[in-house]
Amino acid sequence: MQTQPLVEMQHVRKVFPGVTALADMSFDVRAGEVHVLLGENGAGKSTLMKILSGVYTPTSGTIVLDGKTYDRLTPRDADKLGVRVIYQELSVIPTLSIYENLFVGRLPVRKTGPFSTVDHAAMRSRAEALLATVGLSRDVRTPVECLSISEKQQVEIAKALAVESRVLIMDEPTASLTSREVEHLFSVIRKLREQGKGIVFISHKLGEILEIGDRVTVLKDGANVGSHDVRDVTADDLVTMMVGRQIQKNYQHPDAPDVFDDAKTLFEVQNLSTPDGKVQDVSFRLHEGEILGFAGLVGAGRSELMDAVFGAAPKKSGRLFLRGRELHVKTPYAAIRQDLAMVTENRRETGFFQNFDIKQNISLVSYVKTARGGGTIGLLDRGFELRCAEEQKQALRIKCASVHQLVTELSGGNQQKVILGRWLAAQSELLIFDEPTKGVDIGSKAELYRLLRELADGGKGVLVVSSELPELLAVCDTIAVFREGRLVRTFPRRQATEENIMLAATAQDAPQKERAL
Repeated sequence: MQTQPLVEMQHVRKVFPGVTALADMSFDVRAGEVHVLLGENGAGKSTLMKILSGVYTPTSGTIVLDGKTYDRLTPRDADKLGVRVIYQELSVIPTLSIYENLFVGRLPVRKTGPFSTVDHAAMRSRAEALLATVGLSRDVRTPVECLSISEKQQVEIAKALAVESRVLIMDEPTASLTSREVEHLFSVIRKLREQGKGIVFISHKLGEILEIGDRVTVLKDGANVGSHDVRDVTADDLVTMMVGRQIQKNYQHPDAPDVFDDAKTLFEVQNLSTPDGKVQDVSFRLHEGEILGFAGLVGAGRSELMDAVFGAAPKKSGRLFLRGRELHVKTPYAAIRQDLAMVTENRRETGFFQNFDIKQNISLVSYVKTARGGGTIGLLDRGFELRCAEEQKQALRIKCASVHQLVTELSGGNQQKVILGRWLAAQSELLIFDEPTKGVDIGSKAELYRLLRELADGGKGVLVVSSELPELLAVCDTIAVFREGRLVRTFPRRQATEENIMLAATAQDAPQKERAL
């Protein structure tokens, strides 16, 4: 027997200038269920949830909560009615402590005679209980700026749980979590479900959806393609509903060599270490036509290695060579000038300029590489800027109203294409991708994988760091495994399996290197 929905959205429509984001969309959430919202970037998922949480006003349609019908909600209305959102993009305040972040806007107070003061003791006590719930082992007085991305995500979840909620919207909550942290989050979600909460779960990870979801609704081009019980659909069914086609599962060349040692070396790192010990004596070679992936647990040193290669972190020792030419990279600026590129894990904080439009974001690196005096001399060439952006828009099939549009108005997949377009426009020779498909839908992932292969085939160097083993196995020719700051094993594609990679990433035996590095 179906329970009465906690919330219903009926025939909701949302039109932005020149774009229909939602077209006659209906959706409901029942008590005690996890309702998965699935669709490509730009399908309308976030727009629908922003209407439910009061951020956007619908062009038409109604919202039914507690038996009362609303033409629109304000954020205050949604908050009072128990609708909470955990957004994909982090909203924590870095300079505040963990416990202060949990109570922003609703500080508890205590009376001391005629005076009222903030009750910090009560805040800390409640914060400790919330951190235990989400599995974060940190002193609640720790400044949020000292936390990792995954820890910040856990703070976001704790913040949403800090107040009584009836409908909890989770927008890509596992994007920055380890597998163990995901398991703990799912146990929290199951407890909330048992308490009768309604949970909207937005994710692009089909395995997670099939594990935690009760119902799934698929959106495409702002419309409801269909709602189904999760047990009645397969991953392939969901992909076809989302993108309208079967998705290629392997992006390696069938005629590519199993081992690239005989191919010409394109990029080489020799004995690289960092002062903090997070990278220790790492050496590897990337060959022409090869995509080299880096696997390992979170904190194993993969991202730290890439930061050091790109000059975003200091090096204690080590040498870099690009096509036989030694590089001298101490800053990202020096890396850019020497034909290196990096697509970072956190695109909003370090990937693009939020106040720049698409054309400015794409043309920026080209100016850095060619400007005289390090960019202090000369004027901007608006014509070049426009041509540069239009070329990349066409080549990468960036979905946007125009290149004059702010990059923050794009979906996650299209934002990632803008960042990639910047480096392609600058004709970078080595491209480093750190978690390249984080928060990107299935269809856009397939496009990015195809682009990575085209880059390698076109003579570019491609390094990929990813926490998703299926991603590395689908696109990489060779996979290097990190453990505790060291490169411990390197697998050619025919030896690379999830079991072999995880064993190498977690084993405590002495480091081994399977090929000459």
